[in-house]
Amino acid sequence: MPNIKDARILILSTNGFEQSELEVPRDQLRAKGATVHVATPDGTPIKGWDEDNWGREAEADLAISGVMVADYDALVLPGGQINPDILRTIPEAVALVKAFHTAGKVIGAICHGPWMLVEADIVKGRAVTSYPSIKTDVINAGGLWEDSQVACDKGIVTSRNPGDLDAFVSKIAEEIEEGTHNRQAA
Repeated sequence: MPNIKDARILILSTNGFEQSELEVPRDQLRAKGATVHVATPDGTPIKGWDEDNWGREAEADLAISGVMVADYDALVLPGGQINPDILRTIPEAVALVKAFHTAGKVIGAICHGPWMLVEADIVKGRAVTSYPSIKTDVINAGGLWEDSQVACDKGIVTSRNPGDLDAFVSKIAEEIEEGTHNRQAA
């Protein structure tokens, strides 16, 4: 079982991420000792969305094309309406989510982030929560949607909104320390 201090975590995002949903997991997981990288479509910095306007930039460590799944223990998918809606149209981004899933790696998705799980076709038969506006999308993809602070099913961790961030990050750390997850088809 890996220790969170030895963990390597990838955050996958693009412009329009919910500011806190990228920054809080990045910063809290780093504070726990993990190495956290941010991958963007082209490896350049991205701009957040903060309440009702554009927010701060987040530095990128690499482009999606440079990600090696074997180098990471977990993937985090921030929400915001814009970010996952753009990412789910990028085949490389969707393939990356599928690859983390197939490898049994921990995947965390918050708010609208579970749209990426829907697009990757990995929610069927699994407990999932999300921002309420995408509840129908999760259900239509076969997910077992629930209104809870954190839902976790075989290392797939989901949360509803920024108010759930502390519980979301704690659960991701816990799941990383459990190691890889055997995910038979749901």
